[in-house]
Amino acid sequence: MKSTYKYLFFLFTLGLVSCELEEEPYGFYSEDNFYQTAEDADAAVNYAYDALTYLEYSRAYFYLGDLPTDEAFPKSDEGADVQDLHNWTVSNFGTNGILSNYFKYSYIIINRSNAVIKNIPNGDFDQGIKDRLMGEAYFLRAWSYFNLVKAYGNVPMQTELVESIDRTTSPLSANLDEVYDLVISDLQQAIGLMGLEQRLGRVDKVAAQALLSKVYLQIASSKEHGVSLYTEMNKDVDEMYNLAAQRAKEVLEGQSVYGFEEDLIEIYDVDQPLGRENIFLLSMDRSGEIEGDYSKISKLFIPYIDGATVYLENPDGSLVPTHDGWSVFQTTTEFYNSFADNDRRKTELIVDTVYNAAGEVVATYPGAIVYPFTRKYIDPDFIGDKTSTKPFLLRFSDIALVYAEAAGPTAEAYSYVNFIRNRAGLEDLPSGMGLNEFREAILNERKWELSWEGNRLFDLRRFNRVTEVVPEASGLSETEANFYPIPQTEIDLNPNL
Repeated sequence: MKSTYKYLFFLFTLGLVSCELEEEPYGFYSEDNFYQTAEDADAAVNYAYDALTYLEYSRAYFYLGDLPTDEAFPKSDEGADVQDLHNWTVSNFGTNGILSNYFKYSYIIINRSNAVIKNIPNGDFDQGIKDRLMGEAYFLRAWSYFNLVKAYGNVPMQTELVESIDRTTSPLSANLDEVYDLVISDLQQAIGLMGLEQRLGRVDKVAAQALLSKVYLQIASSKEHGVSLYTEMNKDVDEMYNLAAQRAKEVLEGQSVYGFEEDLIEIYDVDQPLGRENIFLLSMDRSGEIEGDYSKISKLFIPYIDGATVYLENPDGSLVPTHDGWSVFQTTTEFYNSFADNDRRKTELIVDTVYNAAGEVVATYPGAIVYPFTRKYIDPDFIGDKTSTKPFLLRFSDIALVYAEAAGPTAEAYSYVNFIRNRAGLEDLPSGMGLNEFREAILNERKWELSWEGNRLFDLRRFNRVTEVVPEASGLSETEANFYPIPQTEIDLNPNL
């Protein structure tokens, strides 16, 4: 993706307060030499998307969403920042490089989106194109603020393009309502501006509806479960659940492009990124020149075996090749054992045996394979370390579970959950569940269905369960478990923080 707009180097805008102390903010946008054509505007929107593929940002979905949970632990020689995240070493979080980069790159996306929102209305080209591009920019700004508020709580509010030094010191939001009101407003505008058009690496109206359903659920669930800051929000829990169900249902029933895949393996087929399940995926391809254009995400999950190509067995008995990996995210025994023995998400999507090209067993777990690993990130046509694997940012099954949790134990909600369970080879959920029991069942279903997709920590946070479920987090205060601190570098550079 990045090679498409190298000529935009003059737009390098690191956003708010992310420069070094001795540096001046640089790369401010010029309205005089850009946004004059539809091609200019499209390139500017691509530039905003491009920040999502940065190494420090795209990997952070897993470092923040999966590693600090009951799903995984890091190999022993991983760096201090990784170990601190897993071990919940709160005293080091303020200077943690992973948390700092996630914060920084979120604001890069926000500032690039703000540039689009400011300048595209003045362009002299087709209004329909303007609307679509504006909708995408609103989505990206909402996406970034939603991720920020889930991770850090109150954050600086930057709704205007950073064009001068005096705009780099935005204060924290007054409360979570201020952040969420912006996210909701942006997504509502995105829904009104965009149509339905599935494109790799880009979003459409359905993506905005899907994200908005998750936003409403995050508010409702967090406030219901007494999460600090959320309890102070001026939002009604029942209304938020109803709105979450309404927006999710628009995704599930209001279009015919996206839907369930019948086969689990097909969901994660790296060569079918525009499958029905995938509402939003990043654009990464093994043919890229630099990481970000291509992906090494698969290396994080696959264990090191012998440094050579190994083969995995498909459900039909055929073999698929993959490189081995770095053993970064190692599956916990407890998480592996939480799956039912006949759950296809365990038997087909978690690997405990690898083969050579002749079909002979090379290694097994337990043994030479030190942990069972997910095969959601497998590229059989890898080129060295270069793959087309990418994060699954919004998936149809995720939104089906959002709907079920928000709607409660209705016949329709049961039908969506039971499809997901039946696809995994499991029986229906028991009928006649009460509301709380049903929502607990959905939380478990999300754990298994969305494993290693960056959701687990934030599901635990909105249920106020981090200290209960994650052994390394036991003994922390509720605030320490539910919100990361604003990075110290940002506090040092911004007197309003």
